[in-house]
Amino acid sequence: MIELIQFPWSPFCLVQRRILEYAGAPFKVVNIPPQERSLVWKLTRQRYYGVPIIKDGRTVVFETSDYSQVISKYIDAKFQLGLFPKSLQGVDRIIWRHIEEQIEDVCFRLNDAFYEEFVPKGQRLMYLRFKERKFGRGCLDNWRAQQVAMVEQLTERLLPFELMLAERPFLLRPEPHFVDFDLWGMLANFLFSGHYQFPSVHTRLNDWFARLSKLKSVNSEKLYT
Repeated sequence: MIELIQFPWSPFCLVQRRILEYAGAPFKVVNIPPQERSLVWKLTRQRYYGVPIIKDGRTVVFETSDYSQVISKYIDAKFQLGLFPKSLQGVDRIIWRHIEEQIEDVCFRLNDAFYEEFVPKGQRLMYLRFKERKFGRGCLDNWRAQQVAMVEQLTERLLPFELMLAERPFLLRPEPHFVDFDLWGMLANFLFSGHYQFPSVHTRLNDWFARLSKLKSVNSEKLYT
């Protein structure tokens, strides 16, 4: 059985979890503290410390660069999901890089502003220290104070994706592509704290998100029944 090593609100972990759910694959979630990566370090033989990673029997899969998508491609190949069609190579890379820069950047800040509500009490000091060392002292308080402006920024950045859904049910084609799950994970992170709702102007994205949250691959019944 595949094991997904993660922490629950990470946008990149949410991407992989949703893809595994879409595949209908039996899998186990192993949650670790966000600043405690010793298990990841051990499983990857001291080659990687990021999350998520997956362990599939003796095989451990992790990313090789910021935009490599090694984990998603492994799951895609294993369960024959067709999320990386050759006809869209190149275009998809432009889109997922945009998602993981422009969309993720706003979403994680909005969610992290309420970190005290979902980070266990014993882990909050290290979480705060990590964020402030990376983004500056008081960053979490600043993000909370700026949330209205950041939600407006996110709404603006989501407009191209709303337009992409005008004539098809998913971003690039009639079937879901990896970039659908990638964007889903960023937005699931945005919604994680429970303090936000989908921008009301993006009605197509709202419907798309709801459908993708429940969708199962057509191969899942063949593989697991």
